Amino acid sequence: MSEEGVDAAALRLNLAEAAFPWFLRVVAAYSLMFGMTYWVRLIGYYDGALWRFDTMPVEWQVASATLAVLFPFAGIGLWMTASWGPVIWFLCAVGEVTMFWGFPEIYGHRPMIVVAHALVAALYIGFRLAIYFSRRPARR
Repeated sequence: MSEEGVDAAALRLNLAEAAFPWFLRVVAAYSLMFGMTYWVRLIGYYDGALWRFDTMPVEWQVASATLAVLFPFAGIGLWMTASWGPVIWFLCAVGEVTMFWGFPEIYGHRPMIVVAHALVAALYIGFRLAIYFSRRPARR
């Protein structure tokens, strides 16, 4: 292909495409942090109510073990900007939203986690839409 055939505008990244990997990396850092808090619960490092695996109710054992594995896995995928990273993060977010919004009598009421997951999901959708519309050819 000749140089005349390459559109300079197609080669430039727009703001959404440039910011999207950094957004994913910020979410990755938070995912790793959330994963570590679940690992702290599992190994009993922090002395408090429901902070040791052997003293947790079964529903907390299942949730903690699952999220302790999935959150770091999602964080790695998001950091690498792999296509499976947001999918695993979505599973973690659905799990926590179900826990803290769907069953607050069992897991407690933590509305900030629910709001944070909703905000991250909305920002992700906004980024994907902005990238999609910026890549579409202009209609004449």
